[in-house]
Amino acid sequence: MMMRPLKKRTANKPEANATTVYVVAGTAESDDKMDSNMRITETNGNMGGEAENPHDLRSDDGLLKGEDEVATGDRDASHKGAGLDGVSAENIGRKYKTYKRRWFGLFQLVLLNIVVSWDWLTFSANSTTTSQFYGVSISAINWLSTSFLFSFVAISPVVLWILHKSGPTYSIMISSALLLCGNWIRYGATRAGGHYGALMFGQIIIGFAQPFVLAAPTRYSDLWFTSRGRVAATAAMSLANPLGGALAQLINPFWAGDGQSDRVPSMVLYIAIIATVASIPSLFIPHAPPTPVAASSEEAKYALRPSFKLLARSPEFYLVAIPFMIYVGLFNSLSTLINNMLAPYGFSETEAGIAGALLIVVGLVTCAITSPIIDRNKMHLLAVKICVPLIALSYLAFTFAPSTRSIPAIYVILSILGASSFTLMPVALEYMIELTHPVSPETSSTFCWTGGQLTGTIFILVSEALKAPGLSDGSTDDGTTRPPGNLYNALTFQAVFAMVVLPLPMVLGLFGRHKEVRLRRVDADYQATVRRDSESAGVTQIP
Repeated sequence: MMMRPLKKRTANKPEANATTVYVVAGTAESDDKMDSNMRITETNGNMGGEAENPHDLRSDDGLLKGEDEVATGDRDASHKGAGLDGVSAENIGRKYKTYKRRWFGLFQLVLLNIVVSWDWLTFSANSTTTSQFYGVSISAINWLSTSFLFSFVAISPVVLWILHKSGPTYSIMISSALLLCGNWIRYGATRAGGHYGALMFGQIIIGFAQPFVLAAPTRYSDLWFTSRGRVAATAAMSLANPLGGALAQLINPFWAGDGQSDRVPSMVLYIAIIATVASIPSLFIPHAPPTPVAASSEEAKYALRPSFKLLARSPEFYLVAIPFMIYVGLFNSLSTLINNMLAPYGFSETEAGIAGALLIVVGLVTCAITSPIIDRNKMHLLAVKICVPLIALSYLAFTFAPSTRSIPAIYVILSILGASSFTLMPVALEYMIELTHPVSPETSSTFCWTGGQLTGTIFILVSEALKAPGLSDGSTDDGTTRPPGNLYNALTFQAVFAMVVLPLPMVLGLFGRHKEVRLRRVDADYQATVRRDSESAGVTQIP
């Protein structure tokens, strides 16, 4: 970018009441425009403060250089001619730096998300065995997972307020305390002879813990990582949640499955011990980096009320958020009812556990490969448009998979579903933040995760209602391929929802709205790069 000097600076600061105009490549922007209608208040864990009416940031693809020390000399070719709206004058000459201690907080969020999801699906893959131990129906066992989702929805306003005002550290500590209480209450209920009411109470307490760590990753990534690592960081922390579900699906049936109901107390004890060990490091999480890691990290963010107003007026936000919430709900329903979906066709609890684990493990491996690539090349929109059709078609195919009685077919379909779902999840979360910047990251992520838990609850309840009558023993008595107790109608219902939302993200950037799908937060960092370069070259100042 070429600088056109008009007049050299004669002082370090402009005179009082003077208007500073920066001239870059023939364009000029005034500080008055940058500072208009701003109200900033410092908040804990929010280095950029809070703004009622921040400047409207526009963004595009751009990269900052380095990971431990961010130099501000690189720029992507697509940024040529970019304007300088929204870049604070205080950022001139600032050198941003990331800190190695960020990995400790990331590791702790990964650990807690694994444990909280493991707790959620403790009784899912071995629902038949656990129903025998507690002396209740399989539907009552399914309600343990459903109550977990209701708890998420109920506590989410508190989670949003704490994340917005205090940052991720307090959220992590609260989640750890709730995890400890809930797990040991569950164990006490189990040791007391299988007291279902106390078990449900402990499960609800753990359900309150989940949103504190599931909604925190985007906030943590924004605070501690640059634009070159946010998608990968969010992926690691967010996808640890389904990893915990995979561990539950895979390990719990071996601890207490296939009729071994006497081993249920030991299973609950093992999980409580794991949760206790995982909670201890939360006491040592650093509150915030000593200095901002990027310009967008310290930029003023919307307060909560104007944040929701902006989200409500953004069609692009809905085009990503609605499919995200539906697919999260479908995933929650599938993870909860996987054994119920397969058992009527003669599949064992162990096979159901392996199927659920494949859904998640293949997804995690795929996401580990795709997230750094998307981070580096900023292919958020392309990734969304590829993953959504794959997810929709996978749910459609899975509708017919159990009736084939072919376990390889089930494994293949769930592997494809896991790969596409897990690639989409962190990309969609980060893309919504990019589209709505400078809305604070926890606002959109908490809203979408809450919607996902709510739709998951609805899908589970509807699926239970659509269950075919009769007990399933894996055989047929009417000459059909659908035995008593099957969930074919429920799978059809879910496939319809998966296909209905398919067109929404496919229209992103069309109909003359290509400018509305630009990456605003990435561009904020790039604009700071331009300002630093202009300072180094001697920016024109016109009094």
